[in-house]
Amino acid sequence: MKNKKISPFAIVVISFLTIILVGMLLLKLPFSTKEGLDPLSWVDSLFLSTSAVCVTGLSTIPNIAETLSIFGKVVLAILIQIGGLGIVTIAIYVLVVLGIRIGVTERYVIKEALNQHHLGGMIKLVRSIIFTSLIIEGFGFILNFIFFIQDFSFFEAIGHSAFHTISSFNNAGFDILGSSSLQNYSDNLLLNINTMLMIVVGGIGFIVIRDIVDKKSWRNLSIYSKIVLKTTLLLIVLGTLIIKVFEYNNVTWLEAAFQSVTTRTAGFSTVNLSLFSYTTLIVIIIFMFIGASPNSTGGGIKTTTLYIIFKSITSFLAGKPFITHKRKIEDTNKTKAFVVAILAFSVTIFMFLIVSLIEAKNTSYDMSFLEVLFETFSAFGTVGLSLGITPYLLPGSKIVLSLLMFIGRLGPITIFGIMNKNWGHPEITHVNYASEKILVG
Repeated sequence: MKNKKISPFAIVVISFLTIILVGMLLLKLPFSTKEGLDPLSWVDSLFLSTSAVCVTGLSTIPNIAETLSIFGKVVLAILIQIGGLGIVTIAIYVLVVLGIRIGVTERYVIKEALNQHHLGGMIKLVRSIIFTSLIIEGFGFILNFIFFIQDFSFFEAIGHSAFHTISSFNNAGFDILGSSSLQNYSDNLLLNINTMLMIVVGGIGFIVIRDIVDKKSWRNLSIYSKIVLKTTLLLIVLGTLIIKVFEYNNVTWLEAAFQSVTTRTAGFSTVNLSLFSYTTLIVIIIFMFIGASPNSTGGGIKTTTLYIIFKSITSFLAGKPFITHKRKIEDTNKTKAFVVAILAFSVTIFMFLIVSLIEAKNTSYDMSFLEVLFETFSAFGTVGLSLGITPYLLPGSKIVLSLLMFIGRLGPITIFGIMNKNWGHPEITHVNYASEKILVG
């Protein structure tokens, strides 16, 4: 009987699913909640574990700080860290440390998990990701500690600093500061700047960080890194201006900038989003759908996907080939970008319709169209922003959004790639077919 190999896509999916289930069991334990409180329900444990591993930040628990025990918060932080770096990356690094040989199959899994084009240098890349993350988080921890030690005791400041650093660098959006979250610190420059810095660095991706460290100059950066950095900067500036203009009397420039940075994937908020206008919330939904960059800790369709789609459309309308940075982009990249965007949008809208049908039977909370739409896109983009309806969702909606967070973290290509029976062995045909033009538009 011929042995069937499991595809790398399936291994990545199974690894994330396993960590989510383990996290669910740990969060379900009685001592994961504070003394005197009931344990979390199975659905809430599943939702919270999925949200942490998928670095989203949505929570069906109104106040994590007052609900989870120290053990529960530590579990949550570990799940966020594993989800941000990726279980495959961490597992391979542990094997390397233990001196276990990494074969071709394992390297191929790493390649697919990190969305790389070549097998060479995978182990070096894994080491680089781990060390880079620890260094950046160490820097963020120190700056956070300088702030938190002013309001909390020494050990509380250590806990808050560590949790907030892990959550911000991994673009998770969870915090343990209480019901007011970061709104009480909306004018604190140190906390805001450090949080934004952690979010942006985590959101541009490990490949870009490594490229910056190695090349040390804009001219020598790869085209990929230049596209990511330019698109990220453009989105931050554009988001800041839009939010400030649309909510001129509701936000300061610092709050607008913070919201622009966190909107695309992190999920923190220093303002009350329910006070924002309908137009501003629609813009935020669009930014949540775009998300961070490939090989990062964030979700969404990614900045490079947006860049390729935009340039493809403008090049087509101008009747010119797709040229960027004096290079012609391959048609496969353009096809993949459009497939990712269409799949992502279709799946999100489909899930939105399901949640809407479920919540139509919710007699305890009347949710508006925009609230459900906002929640759904936040789940796919692994953002974590909410208009306050998460704790009131029915169990069915929680499960649907958990699935959507899972799809958003791994990406539609990875999820649907499981169905590809020819992984690693693309079908080769020597038959040339005649071309045909079809009327479009």
